[in-house]
Amino acid sequence: MDAHHIRQTFLDFFKSKEHAIVPSAPLMPTSPNLLFTNAGMNPFVPCFLEERQAPAPRVADTQKCIRAGGKHNDLEDVGFDTYHHTFFEMLGNWSFGNYFKKEAIEWAWELLTRVWGLPKERLYATVYTPGKGDPSEADEEAYGLWANIFEREGLDPKVHISRFGAKDNFWMMGDTGPCGPCSEIHMDLTLAGDTQGKLVNQGSPWCMELWNLVFIQFNATADGRFVPLPNKHVDTGMGLERVAGIQAQTRGFKDFSQKPSNYASSLFTPIFDALTALCGHAYQASVPEDRDALTPNELKDFAFRVIADHLRALSFSIADGIMPSNEGRGYVLRRILRRAVLFGQRLGLEGAFLESLLPALVKTMGKAFPELLKNQDLVGRVLAAEEASFRKTLDRGLELFERLVKEHPQKLPGQALFTLYDTYGFPVDLTALLAKQRGVALDEAGFEAAMQEQRQRARAAQVKTVIEVQDAHAKNQATHFVGYDASALTQHATRLLGQMQSQGEYFFNTESTPFYAEMGGQVGDQGVMTCEDHPFIVLDTQKDVNGVHWHRIPEALPPEYIGKSVTLSVDTARRQKIAAHHSATHLLNWALRQALGEHIHQAGSAVTPHGLRFDFSHFEAVSKDILKSIERKINEKILENHPIRSTEVPFSQKPKEALAFFGEKYGDHVRVVDIGGYSIELCAGTHVPSTGHLGLFLLDSEGGIAAGTRRIEARVGMEAYQQCIDTLAVLEGASARLNCTPDTLNQRLEQHLEHTKAQAKTLQKLEDQWITQEAKRLAALARPHKGQPWLLAQIDEPKHLRPLAVQILNHLGSGAVLLVAPDDKLHAIALATPEAQKVLGAANTLLSDFLTPLGGKGGGKPDMASGSAPLAEGLKNYMSTYQVK
Repeated sequence: MDAHHIRQTFLDFFKSKEHAIVPSAPLMPTSPNLLFTNAGMNPFVPCFLEERQAPAPRVADTQKCIRAGGKHNDLEDVGFDTYHHTFFEMLGNWSFGNYFKKEAIEWAWELLTRVWGLPKERLYATVYTPGKGDPSEADEEAYGLWANIFEREGLDPKVHISRFGAKDNFWMMGDTGPCGPCSEIHMDLTLAGDTQGKLVNQGSPWCMELWNLVFIQFNATADGRFVPLPNKHVDTGMGLERVAGIQAQTRGFKDFSQKPSNYASSLFTPIFDALTALCGHAYQASVPEDRDALTPNELKDFAFRVIADHLRALSFSIADGIMPSNEGRGYVLRRILRRAVLFGQRLGLEGAFLESLLPALVKTMGKAFPELLKNQDLVGRVLAAEEASFRKTLDRGLELFERLVKEHPQKLPGQALFTLYDTYGFPVDLTALLAKQRGVALDEAGFEAAMQEQRQRARAAQVKTVIEVQDAHAKNQATHFVGYDASALTQHATRLLGQMQSQGEYFFNTESTPFYAEMGGQVGDQGVMTCEDHPFIVLDTQKDVNGVHWHRIPEALPPEYIGKSVTLSVDTARRQKIAAHHSATHLLNWALRQALGEHIHQAGSAVTPHGLRFDFSHFEAVSKDILKSIERKINEKILENHPIRSTEVPFSQKPKEALAFFGEKYGDHVRVVDIGGYSIELCAGTHVPSTGHLGLFLLDSEGGIAAGTRRIEARVGMEAYQQCIDTLAVLEGASARLNCTPDTLNQRLEQHLEHTKAQAKTLQKLEDQWITQEAKRLAALARPHKGQPWLLAQIDEPKHLRPLAVQILNHLGSGAVLLVAPDDKLHAIALATPEAQKVLGAANTLLSDFLTPLGGKGGGKPDMASGSAPLAEGLKNYMSTYQVK
């Protein structure tokens, strides 16, 4: 039984218990306060909050997870021991208001002992008992269920069940929201297996937690109460790497003579084999006791674990569309990659070695995760590009390290360590290794202080979300939106509910509205509200967290209008332009994914009456040819006039191919926008009836806005047509000035450019001849001083200072030259040969002595220096009387 068999038997077991088997969610989380999907429960949070219907009452899956940033950050521990990872799989089974503790506990025991054959006497359970200040009451129900199982197996419950407080055995989603007690299953991995539960939760690698069963039965309120939930849920999680490692290391749970290691399983051995083929070292499974005293073999095994783990994290992330960059999760990936490359150097690996290891990973994991196989080419290209880029940075980082060692031969300052870590990607453990080789200590306290400051900055910038079970009353407060119906856009009758003032602006709300509120990048509607024949201009529309639409107006409404009937009319011409640009973003997204690959993910957008902006994840600039093909594809779809259909469906019934976007919070029902069956997205925005309504698509620009993020700006309809007219006018104007037609403009411009280039060559030749003659003339003006020729002179053009000074010195053979040229300020240059430096002084000294009295300054080397000074009256007299020292 290997890791793949363990994964499959887990899923098959729960399928036999009537669980729906669902695929892993992407590593890109839906919650904006997470860097990565970091637990099996992340994709199901909306189900627990009752914002969305669960895919089935019973569910099982294996979820891809990364913990390498924020609250869960294991990065610096990966490789040093044998049980930390950045990337891991979380096996889990779920009940949404279906079964509860009895089934969860009994099935867990059945799978572990009867299906996988774990020795029963080595298993221990924990249950929740509150300590001082802990919430809720002891979980006697779980204790009783476990006691029955252990008694049935002839084992003493008092030995095999331990009680722990909230730190270990009470799970909360946040300060508020769904929560409940946990029950963990631990395994004694000692040689004799007779520790009697004394190592449970003691941090010992000889007693590992295998499975955590979470019983979500309370709702934590803001006032500190724990209210029983009407529907109770089960959420379990078991790390595949851990159980597979134990199974492999103990030869099927029979031989406990070896120290446990997650890296012993078939999830890692193919990568280790590929690494051995590259570097010649065979993995020995050695584990260091001291980071500061690594043996050569321990260092190599350390590097093997780092590279194998990091390859997995990088490859799965890129396959899910998360690209290395300089911000957020992209920056975490970049740090992971750089750490892998640095440890690769310790194995003597050069070039794009991560890309070379990718086939071994894909062969191992591609069947379970087909997205890895599908995106193998993309992953390889990104890994190679990032590795090549980092090697350039690495060279600069090593230069900085050597300079720092020279400046601080006793101890490297903490801030310097942080710069190496943050800017150049040097892991602290590797910096420590380099420092030890040179006998230099590290200011670890200073480094930790700098890290703490960074964490505080990250926390200040972090997006926080309030977690709470959906309130039915809040739902009822929402404004009824009727703006998808074209017939309701004008003269819509409703009732005025209230008004408010916020930051000097005035807003009103109504029972229902056709006005679209700003959301998903689409700007809010404008128009008119009429009450008792008095019109009020609506400048904008916004929506609050309860779904109330607030219409902004220039001034407050008379109080007596509240409660009266009003009519609302949207500016339909403006709405039409906005809708056209929104539909165009969907076509652009489709065309980008067609041209560049399915790793393209929307990273932001803006939809206005005048144009669109579309931000997307991609690791390199888009070529002009590809941009032209994208623009052409979109215009072909416009001419084909495909229908654009919007339908509302339960979230659980949305089409599998429908695109959803990071940071968007989807409810129980979602709106699906389908363009011709080829572009299908979840979108609450407004759209035109068919692609033909876009008229014309014109791509304005493409460029990078951050590492790993590109931006396209475009326009459609009359906005695009007007841009074409304006561009054509410029073309016709240029053609008229060059006395040609627009179709021969390029040819005429080429002729003019060639003529200009020829003239420039002629002018340069004449200028070179003049400089040669002028240098000869000025050299003749040099006078001996202390046995060396010395020249101080003024010329007209600053650009001639250097070439003239060089040629003058060539004519002189030896000596010193100081030339000045006035412009907006006085520019100066000084040159001195080695012989002249001995008696007249270095060039930088000569220049400084001359400029300082004029209020200027300069710098350079002994043989050449340059500088400037403010223009001053009396320069001619100053130069005529100036005496070199």
